[in-house]
Amino acid sequence: MNTDTVYLLRECNSGCKCATNSMEQVMPFLKDKPHLRNLIEQYNDRHIKIGDECHALLNTVDCDEKDPPSVVKAFSWISTEMKLLVNDKPEHIAGLMVDGCSMGIKSLSGYLNQYENASEDSRKLTRKLIDLEQEFMNELLKFV
Repeated sequence: MNTDTVYLLRECNSGCKCATNSMEQVMPFLKDKPHLRNLIEQYNDRHIKIGDECHALLNTVDCDEKDPPSVVKAFSWISTEMKLLVNDKPEHIAGLMVDGCSMGIKSLSGYLNQYENASEDSRKLTRKLIDLEQEFMNELLKFV
């Protein structure tokens, strides 16, 4: 496994973690919003599965996965909590999730371009995550 492949898989795995962290953070605000909650739970599970695939591929060559930077995680968590304290309506939560999907698509697309020598399997997995983010965003737009 070449270094581009390792770096791409680490970024893909990190993106999955960022997404699942965000989705799990908003769940408590969706107790009485079952349609949006179910949608987010469904996509959370799908992100976890892709993250597991990344992790398994990294394990085949004894490479560690990459966690999102602590500062980024803390800032994201605080920012989201503040936004939800001000407005926890379903359309606002869906909008926050749409913003996250957009950032994920942009970042992952950039990594695909940056790590152009990554293996085809790692590139397919990254495209699978990008497609999942796009699909999730389209579903979320029905709630905005």
